Amino acid sequence: MHHHFDPHLSPLERQARRRASARLGWYTHAAVYVAVNIFLAVVSAHSTRPWALFPALGWGLGLAIHGLVVWTKLSRHGFYDRMVERERAALERTQAASPADPW
Repeated sequence: MHHHFDPHLSPLERQARRRASARLGWYTHAAVYVAVNIFLAVVSAHSTRPWALFPALGWGLGLAIHGLVVWTKLSRHGFYDRMVERERAALERTQAASPADPW
């Protein structure tokens, strides 16, 4: 779910909306996963071999990775935030040492 850029929103509001959209995206993904896999389990139960476990495991891995990315990236002290802070500090040190050099 993408929102159009609204110049009247504060950077904090834009960030809050991006985070809420990411979480909503994961909840939607999880709901579709559950619904489809229930359907596949019913179909599989009426076949000669139970096969529904395989798509559930594969897709479940994808859902878990999606969740890991969303929840760790969005956490207050997430990996991404720590990396950004580290890069910001390195750039500030570089600029303080050599203000004429942009790199």
